[in-house]
Amino acid sequence: MAETNKKSIKKVEKKGETKKDKDASAIQNIQAKEKTYPIRGNIFEGKVVSAKANKTVTVERILTQYNQKYERYKKIKSKIKAHNPPSINAKEGDTVRVGETRRISKTKNFIVIKVLTSDKKWRQWVYQTIMRLR
Repeated sequence: MAETNKKSIKKVEKKGETKKDKDASAIQNIQAKEKTYPIRGNIFEGKVVSAKANKTVTVERILTQYNQKYERYKKIKSKIKAHNPPSINAKEGDTVRVGETRRISKTKNFIVIKVLTSDKKWRQWVYQTIMRLR
């Protein structure tokens, strides 16, 4: 009987995942780990002023309030801290829809639901309208 040589073992090629597959699986894992927060109360739109904090954005909304003494309207700016989930990932300059939820931290009571317009799209639109006017 012939004995098999230990050195003659065939190397099996491993089917490696592509970079796109790894990115897709990483995104799915992040979305699976994401907490869900029930949205209740106010829902409004605003512009992201700051996105420096981790998973937090500062949203500024402009309100108009009637001043009875002067019979005029005045603008009031309100800044609100909101949770920015990794799946949405709103950036500075984006217009977002924010919904009220349970208290997430000391300052956060809102969560970003949807990015309505990104800053790049807005700049492109402004540039196109200016070029049309010329």
